[in-house]
Amino acid sequence: MDEKQLKIKQKVSALALCSVTFMIVYNIAAWYASKLYYVPSFVLDFEKHIPFISWSIIPYMSSGIFFCLVFFFCKDNEQLEILTKRILFVTIVAGLCFVVFPLRFNLPKPPSNDIISNCFFQFLKMFDSPFNQSPSLHMAYAFIFWTILRNLKKWRLFLMIWLILLGISTLTTFQHHFIDVITGAILAHISFIVFPYSKNDFRYRNFHIANYYFLCGWIVIFISVLLNQFFGNIWLILLWLAMMIILIGYHYQNNNIYFLKNRNGNIPRFKKVFYFPYLLIYKLFWKLRRNKYPIEILPSIYISSRPNIEETKFLNIDENSIVYDLSAEMEELNRIRNQSNYHFYPFLDIGTFDIDETRKLVNHISDDYIRLPKNGKILIHCTMGYTRSTVIAILVMRKILSLPLDEAITKIKNINKNAVIHTYLQDFLKKF
Repeated sequence: MDEKQLKIKQKVSALALCSVTFMIVYNIAAWYASKLYYVPSFVLDFEKHIPFISWSIIPYMSSGIFFCLVFFFCKDNEQLEILTKRILFVTIVAGLCFVVFPLRFNLPKPPSNDIISNCFFQFLKMFDSPFNQSPSLHMAYAFIFWTILRNLKKWRLFLMIWLILLGISTLTTFQHHFIDVITGAILAHISFIVFPYSKNDFRYRNFHIANYYFLCGWIVIFISVLLNQFFGNIWLILLWLAMMIILIGYHYQNNNIYFLKNRNGNIPRFKKVFYFPYLLIYKLFWKLRRNKYPIEILPSIYISSRPNIEETKFLNIDENSIVYDLSAEMEELNRIRNQSNYHFYPFLDIGTFDIDETRKLVNHISDDYIRLPKNGKILIHCTMGYTRSTVIAILVMRKILSLPLDEAITKIKNINKNAVIHTYLQDFLKKF
């Protein structure tokens, strides 16, 4: 048996395992709920205005096709393994929820006059259950399918739109309530965090962080609709917070280093309003930071968190000072921008480093250091601590002193006792 046949056999085995698990879990949970004397429903007020769209049964039913095909789009064994674990995880956890918190759909379903749609509905009726509602496996699976299908070069946009229609169809076919859809999305993102792809590869660092933001965003939506249902419409304001959190996750996923500050280091006013909670949290943590005063890593080169006015005086920032701002989250002090030679090279907090951008920055700093006047100085700073500035400092020291990487790291750790070089950063430095 050659390698290609082996891979196909592995994919068929993974599909069989997930299919059998689904059938067992789904049917046992449905049987259990059917034997109960009373199974409640959870319907939000606005759901009564959701229209019944008969043709949406087509994207709804396509979930089964995606389920069968997605395994064969995996490009390597790790991707297949992670996909299998995620599908098994959401299937089993959802099954437990169906048993512990059984719910049923509770809106009358209008008849379908469309012949094609009616055939699909009749087919669905043969094995469908009014139970097994929250979390929606259709929704959870759709998110998991996309983690594989988004890597395709052809049909990517079409498949994305189709999966969105699949998610919406859970409501417009009157198969699920809104609460099922939200909890399905939450369950999917929990699976992404529990089973991350390429966990130790620094190139996927931003994807891992983005999943935490996405999860938080869906949880805030869940809280918002519940509070709105029981305590009034004012709680819908939390949807703004949820949208902000999900957008931040999107920017992390795409490593959009300028999602807040423009290329001049300024945050436009409309972004200050929209991202106000995010900026406020950063401002509070920045005020409470422990690592405040700059550390000299080489003669006239300092690293620090974002300095305040007192720290600026300590460094005696003037026209001979060169400041490299690595913070993507907070604007620089006007005093520093006006009195120094200011450069803005943003990196996302606890995110990955782009190799090309990092190389440009290191070369820029090294060249400036050679031309630095006697009374000049260079300050490299991030926002809260020394993570981003430490990484750049290691590479700058390595280049200026022509040191091996391990020796440069050791020197930085001896100079800055608070320096923490996480595993993903060590991997980045080794591949730089």
